[in-house]
Amino acid sequence: MSKNYSIAMLEGDCIGPEITVEAVKVLRAIESRGEVTFDLRFSPFGGQAYFDCGQAFPEETKKVCDEADAILKGPIGLSFEDSQKIPVDEQPERGALLPLRRRYNTYANFRPVYLPAELAHFSPLKASVVEGGIDLMIIRELVGGLYFGAKERGTNADGKRFVHERLEYDEDQIRRILIVAFDEARKRKKVLHNVHKSNVLISSVLWNEVLAEVAEDYSDIEVKQIIVDAAATALVLNPRQFDVMVMENMFGDILSDLGGGLLGSLGLMPSACIGTEKSYYEPSHGSAPDIAGQGVANPYSMIGSVALMLEKSFGMGNEAKQIWEAMRAVFGQGFTTRDLGDPDGKHTFISTSDFGDKVVSALLSF
Repeated sequence: MSKNYSIAMLEGDCIGPEITVEAVKVLRAIESRGEVTFDLRFSPFGGQAYFDCGQAFPEETKKVCDEADAILKGPIGLSFEDSQKIPVDEQPERGALLPLRRRYNTYANFRPVYLPAELAHFSPLKASVVEGGIDLMIIRELVGGLYFGAKERGTNADGKRFVHERLEYDEDQIRRILIVAFDEARKRKKVLHNVHKSNVLISSVLWNEVLAEVAEDYSDIEVKQIIVDAAATALVLNPRQFDVMVMENMFGDILSDLGGGLLGSLGLMPSACIGTEKSYYEPSHGSAPDIAGQGVANPYSMIGSVALMLEKSFGMGNEAKQIWEAMRAVFGQGFTTRDLGDPDGKHTFISTSDFGDKVVSALLSF
């Protein structure tokens, strides 16, 4: 008897629906093997959801997400002009994304920076730097820190505008993300880089104190300490020295985008946002309103997010591995999409839909 999983499908904005179609193709290909079925429940979410429903995260979407086994989310956000038509509190990041994270306490963000040989030509780094490929995992705390702390804006007694934003963490928040990181390091090369700024920030001092306590239960893991700005430099100069990196929310936001730069595009970086009871999966890139509807957006990050979902929410590690191999095969055959470009001039441009079809064809050949 096959297993059944329900998935809340939040297509998002602009290119979101286009790349979601390709993710669905991959899910149906996995389904065709007869071992699992997926109940896909499409719901509005993001900027367009505000115009259609009056809310960026509508009540009916919350209900669908509450009932789902996992959430697959496309990129959100509209053009600058359209975004200005939405009240500040309902703009997609504030009105949809942060509430989604709060609702399901998705505290652990996994962002793989993965550059196998078939994708090496996309990287702007010298061949000598990326020789042998890049395969590292950035683990970012996702529901604490400066982004979620108390905020205040006003005018002081001297008539000067001011803003207060608090960076808030407690030891339990820190401990749980560190445990996730140590566990991931144990599955991989047993090396963990701890990224911090303890020479300036007292929050990093507490972070490091908790890390020392957690490390006592992981004597097999080598911990390497690195200041966040030094980590940024090291990622560019020698990214292969890293395997698993762990950091607080804002550091992770910045360094994971730098990871996308190492790959040549955030279009090559899927992500997993793991919660205590429910998780969501999404591309790290934006909604790209400038190319929406043109059929040129690469669905790699969306399909990669499917692979992460199968692995982390449904325990389908073998199927996830095959999806990665299928996407590598398509690039290896010399195909790409126009949004990613063709830095070495050796590839053939195909459409979003054709890329998805080729991934499915490769997947079904395994």
